[in-house]
Amino acid sequence: MQAIRLARPRLSVRRLTTTAHASTSVPSPATTSSVIPLSNVEVQWEKMSKSEQATVHRQLEEIQKKDWKLLSIDEKKAAYYVAFGPHGPRTPVSPPGQGLKVFLSTMALVGVAAAISLSIRSLAPPPPKTITREWEEASTERALEQKMDPISGIASEGYTGKGFVTQK
Repeated sequence: MQAIRLARPRLSVRRLTTTAHASTSVPSPATTSSVIPLSNVEVQWEKMSKSEQATVHRQLEEIQKKDWKLLSIDEKKAAYYVAFGPHGPRTPVSPPGQGLKVFLSTMALVGVAAAISLSIRSLAPPPPKTITREWEEASTERALEQKMDPISGIASEGYTGKGFVTQK
């Protein structure tokens, strides 16, 4: 057993303690300990290596096995941050305020598109005379004179449609 301990490399592992529970944290013989106050876990989490983060996570799991009424506020905050904090897969994709920038940029592009559309329409020729309401009514009368589509269309018995009129 002694030969196995000598073959393992010694890891520098930080121990989590609070002032109330500092005496209960006993480092194992295979590790050297460095104290991280639980009140600073949120600040130091990103600076820790992956192995230190895993150790902190394991230690918090052990702390959480105790009665929750006996845990300090710092221990509860640290446990919550490690479990649900904005790190790892819960890291925000975009920084705060990015939504407002996207909205304003979109509105600016819509405004530019509207301005281009209005300028093109102002340069366009007037609509053709065949699109007026009078022309469509005359087309309907002409279709009735010629008995256009007498089976199911405009010249059929009992037809109740508007004919060729699409303008209001």
